[in-house]
Amino acid sequence: MSVFPKISLRPEVANYLKESFMNAEIVSTLGKQDAERKFETLLNHLSHPPSFTTVRVNTHLASVQHVKNMLSDELEKQLNGLSVPILQHPDVQDILLIPVIGPRKNIKQQQCEAIVGAQCGNAVLRGAHVYVPGIVSASKFMKAGDVVSVYSDIKGKCKKGAKEFDGTKVFLGNGISESSRKEIFSGLPDLKGIGIRMTEPVYLSPSFDNVLPGYLFLQNLPSTVVTHVLDPQPGERILDMCAAPGGKTTHIAALMHDQGEVIALDKISNKVKKIEQNALLLGLNSIRAFCFDGTKALKLDMVKDTEGEPPFLPESFDRILLDAPCSGMGQRPNMACAWTLKEVTSYQPLQRKLFTVAVKLLKPGGVLVYSTCTITLAENEEQVAWALTTFPCLQLQPQEPQIGGEGMMGAGLSFEQLKQLQRFDPSVVPLPDTDFDSLREAKVEDMICLANKDCIGFFIAKFVKWKSTQETDP
Repeated sequence: MSVFPKISLRPEVANYLKESFMNAEIVSTLGKQDAERKFETLLNHLSHPPSFTTVRVNTHLASVQHVKNMLSDELEKQLNGLSVPILQHPDVQDILLIPVIGPRKNIKQQQCEAIVGAQCGNAVLRGAHVYVPGIVSASKFMKAGDVVSVYSDIKGKCKKGAKEFDGTKVFLGNGISESSRKEIFSGLPDLKGIGIRMTEPVYLSPSFDNVLPGYLFLQNLPSTVVTHVLDPQPGERILDMCAAPGGKTTHIAALMHDQGEVIALDKISNKVKKIEQNALLLGLNSIRAFCFDGTKALKLDMVKDTEGEPPFLPESFDRILLDAPCSGMGQRPNMACAWTLKEVTSYQPLQRKLFTVAVKLLKPGGVLVYSTCTITLAENEEQVAWALTTFPCLQLQPQEPQIGGEGMMGAGLSFEQLKQLQRFDPSVVPLPDTDFDSLREAKVEDMICLANKDCIGFFIAKFVKWKSTQETDP
């Protein structure tokens, strides 16, 4: 059920999305009323968290069953003995699913309040505690040990350090303050730990802060499907073009049994450090991370590449993952997006530059997987249509596992082509209302089905390069 307002968008962005989701092809198939209802349902789902927390087991270090047993013990401690099922995904077998309990409706709102930023609020809805930097405002009498009601400032209007706030705010639940208001706003730079420990969140998810580090990686379900679709094999040379923070990079290395070479690129040095830290934590040695712009990753002179560093010689990778920078409009929960239309539509040219480089770096017979965490037609199906026209050497491929729905109409792709894409669209199921009683009665197959559908908005396309581009560049 819906407990939050639908995602707040600028009017021009809402209209832009609506035009995509109510394009002539969709309206002629579904009818105007159903197309509009589906679009409004999607906007509503985006402001709510997915109904499962997804963690990937680092199979390089331990078996799924062993980690599942350890996680079960950890969750029992977190939930004070209450039992929540942990499901192994039948089609993505290194994935564990933990149901989210909520929305919980009988939480009593307290007089003492804290306002947190929208990003912090989104993290709380997915199981995080409130860290001091995320607290924007607190009641003037708040002290350590107080029971505090936590609200999200979804429109970013609250002033830092305010003693009260009457603007648009959304209730996230109650917690216990670890610090006083005075300490939080004292200006001490070293105050970075937990500011409010959530005890009664509206959506109850396990906290994964320092839980089984090295064994688990917190990822959204579609983000883990991507790597299985890429299907990396031991001994191959694989490029992850936009790799930070390294979830997919480390997954690629684990599926290759850490045999071969995984090159990870990102143009921001702090993000590259994060990839290296994650590789070290997960015990993976086949990953080499470079601070480098993926649009410049193709070596233009043909001098022999001895170091294996970017830029790279043409046709030198067996598989390439392009998890492209995108507008991120599929992320959940997201109660407000302040982006302008110019910002939302700015990614298509960059994605095409990266894609062009990827095609040239891929060996004949190699696989290229393109993915985004957005819902726009322009960044997804339109990019596939453009790629197939621009690069005759590419063929669209069926995907395994196929968990998402087919692609969206409106980009001129055939029905057969749409079936070869995966679009994860949370609007296809009603928002669930999950409590401990309903979990006890739920069938495993029904829960898996819900997890597959009620996730973030996401898109995956898989191509094979059936001939060389060396002499026939577009």
